[in-house]
Amino acid sequence: MRGDRPLRIIHCFRSPVGGIFRHVRDLVEEHTKAGHEVGIICDSTTGGAHEDKLFDQVRPYLALGLRRLPIRRTIGPTDFAALWRSYKEIRSLQPDVLHGHGAKGGAIARIIGSALRVNRYRVARLYSPHGGSMHFDRSTLAGQVILRLERMQERFTDSLVFVCDFERNTYETKIGPPRTGERIIYNGIRDSEFMPVPMRSDSVHFLFIGMLRDLKGPDLFIDAFAQTERLVGRPLSALIVGDGPDREKYKTMMTERGLGRRIGMLPALPATEAFTMSQNVVVPSRAEAMPYIVIEALAAGKTVIAARVGGIPEILGADSPALAIPDDAADLARIMATAAASPNWHDAAMPDRDRVRTVFSASTMAREMLGLYREILDLPATEVPRRAA
Repeated sequence: MRGDRPLRIIHCFRSPVGGIFRHVRDLVEEHTKAGHEVGIICDSTTGGAHEDKLFDQVRPYLALGLRRLPIRRTIGPTDFAALWRSYKEIRSLQPDVLHGHGAKGGAIARIIGSALRVNRYRVARLYSPHGGSMHFDRSTLAGQVILRLERMQERFTDSLVFVCDFERNTYETKIGPPRTGERIIYNGIRDSEFMPVPMRSDSVHFLFIGMLRDLKGPDLFIDAFAQTERLVGRPLSALIVGDGPDREKYKTMMTERGLGRRIGMLPALPATEAFTMSQNVVVPSRAEAMPYIVIEALAAGKTVIAARVGGIPEILGADSPALAIPDDAADLARIMATAAASPNWHDAAMPDRDRVRTVFSASTMAREMLGLYREILDLPATEVPRRAA
């Protein structure tokens, strides 16, 4: 059967927030524009008004629809119900590709894809960890269980897809050298996003955008901001944009340090809207894979100050002066003070925007991903797979 029929691609993931959701949305849009049919299966219990707006934006691209069902973060008996419901939904859609993102999404895609193969149904099974299970410590019992489950699922996987070299290396360190296909495909953003975003007249000195939980480092941002004020010898201003389970904890932290009037807080906003509020974007995460916020901020012409974690050095450059020691508020404050005191520091510290645009493009990411799908299905560019009756 020749290329007059598109591939049918389903993305499975748990929580529709953060980088995974952004990654899937970009793939959905790019592959739909290329003529393929795409669907999403994800959790129904997470996300808020901001995520609902994002779903409304991507819904027109979902020829195979959006299915949301309860998928818990932790492993438990309810997983069997989620798998059964997912199986019935996916079987009815007759996909050519099942692409799982994150630990739970990866399990759904690979287990159900393997069940379909038992019935002689031809489907490609892919897994993108996006950090996920690899944040677990091998020295703990929970870590041992989760990482062994990841190893076991390799036998149900046609290809692992890593978003950066760091993620691939972490996988090998914690789980072992991959015993199935693997590919590194960098995250990318749309060409239209490579546009300078001017600041508002009431902009602040520093901006944090992200989930409000300790893994992303809002507490480090607050501590570093206080130290930055002491280093530069004058009051500064900052803004925290995001939602999450620890919001009240950070508000209390700011109040106790006397920073309640100089650090504002706003709920989650589109990144381009948040970027109007500052020139300096601070990413103090304790762990990351390949965070979109760094790529988005660079595309918007912002100065990025970030912890040296995950794939961030692959974006900013391994020797970038904008990289801080992880989990070190004092070192973060040192760089923030330099940025505040030196208006021309941006030009010397930030990577070339043309290189960023070439390497971290959504069109490049989607094209390489589609090539991998066809490679697994053993299809040339002009063919699509046959389905079992």
